[in-house]
Amino acid sequence: MDQTQSKKLIVYGREGCHLCEEMIASLRDLQEKSRFEFEVVNIDGDDRLVQMYTERVPVLFAVNENRELCHYFLDMVVVDSYLSRA
Repeated sequence: MDQTQSKKLIVYGREGCHLCEEMIASLRDLQEKSRFEFEVVNIDGDDRLVQMYTERVPVLFAVNENRELCHYFLDMVVVDSYLSRA
């Protein structure tokens, strides 16, 4: 992957989910040190996402690698490893 291409993450979550809010806040803090983009997707707007993630939110998904990195809590070891890969 091109070094200038930004890493992209998706947080699958729900409105009013305190774990989702904590993960989002942690990602915003991490953006001050690492270059990546993330978007938040409310699963309640998509039946397929509700079926996939239902009570497992938040789920952090790595778009560039097409895989889940972690759920419930931000796993910094996994996220750091993902962000450090070229």
